[in-house]
Amino acid sequence: MPFAETFATEDPVLQTARALAHELGLPCVSPGAGSVLSLLAAAGRAKAVVEIGTGTGVSGIWLLRGMRPDGVLTTIDVEHEHQRIARRIFQEAGYASSRTRIISGRALNVLPRLSDGAYDLIFVDADTTEFAACTEAALRLLRPGGVLIVNGAHANGRITDPSARDVDTLTVRATVKAIRESDDWIPAVISSGAGLLAAVKR
Repeated sequence: MPFAETFATEDPVLQTARALAHELGLPCVSPGAGSVLSLLAAAGRAKAVVEIGTGTGVSGIWLLRGMRPDGVLTTIDVEHEHQRIARRIFQEAGYASSRTRIISGRALNVLPRLSDGAYDLIFVDADTTEFAACTEAALRLLRPGGVLIVNGAHANGRITDPSARDVDTLTVRATVKAIRESDDWIPAVISSGAGLLAAVKR
């Protein structure tokens, strides 16, 4: 296991959230990737954060731990049952209900209702089919200097394999290419967990 993953430690609440995700067959960010989320949220003194893909609350807790004490995490997921678990996990982690805004629904239906330039950080942990739309929305939603983070930049290890032509890999490649070549972003790929494509809005 890479040192970045063993370096990041998780307390019993995060361990519980991770175990519940495993039981449900849900992927979630690795400890190393989670620590990067906390780091970037803290570095930007993030107060308003959007998470696309609530799961059982693993990435949400990592984000909350880096955010300002008065910050609010808006987290979106289509699965109401997963969000019910996440709500309990957030409470067990000691966060008041006022610190989270949990919205059930498809991100592509919810994002258009959020305010332009109002967010400090957006974390996309959605189906690859929604990457393009989510990153496009992030450009509108983030303030200048705000951070976009997309999980899964390694495309399950296939990102640099020229023979990998499946839809998921092609979609991840297209997202990485679009952000790398855009004048709107200052990007980098962080090789923790499934790979994090991070970009600061100019």
